Amino acid sequence: MTPMTDKNILKDIRAAFEREPRMHAHRNHIRLDLRDGTLILEGEVDEIAAKKLAVELAGAFAVNSIEDRLRLVSAEPVEDGTIRDAVLDLLTDEPTLKNCAIRAWVKDKEEIIRETQPESDSGAIHVFVEDGIVTLEGRVLSLSHQRLAGVLAWWVPGCRDVDNKLAVNPPEEDNDDEINDAVNLVLEKDHTLPAGQIRVTTQDRVVTLEGLVFQETERKIAETDTWYVQRVRNVINKIEVRQ
Repeated sequence: MTPMTDKNILKDIRAAFEREPRMHAHRNHIRLDLRDGTLILEGEVDEIAAKKLAVELAGAFAVNSIEDRLRLVSAEPVEDGTIRDAVLDLLTDEPTLKNCAIRAWVKDKEEIIRETQPESDSGAIHVFVEDGIVTLEGRVLSLSHQRLAGVLAWWVPGCRDVDNKLAVNPPEEDNDDEINDAVNLVLEKDHTLPAGQIRVTTQDRVVTLEGLVFQETERKIAETDTWYVQRVRNVINKIEVRQ
């Protein structure tokens, strides 16, 4: 039996990437490095599905932890300040976050975008953007709020990655129902979609989409939105398209 050396593990991971068609291994060149049991994924990918699948597929092998440094390719460069302002606009305009304080880090200084009333305890979101990577810190009241804030950041043109560090207070137990609720909420918030025609079910963090849309772009957008939701590990898209 061949011993599982680091070289063999990396070889097996690359083979797994090549077997998964959604990874587009021929055009997404992902660099792998294994250091003291920690697998480092680096490079750029063209879709969020490839980024999420890379982490899930690699996790099936004998590694202690995974450091995800994969970034999405931006269609055209967007300045960090422009990305930050767009994220702040989406967060402040979102009704479910209306009682949440919004703050931003600009040139190592904190700017208060929106403050809450002293008696309010609805959390606070801190936004920082560097090299197209959006970092969200602070706390929110629910897992749905946490996940929605992350997706709003992903929606901003030029965003290459989202590091969602938002804590939930009071703490909630995460499960498939929470993920399912978050996916439904995100699809409803995307005004380009007929969300009422899409059914969502989740089992073991695998989300299945079913229903009927009238354009292939809607089918694709629904899947992409679902991948943006934190802790979704796979998406099965059974949505039908009818002219």
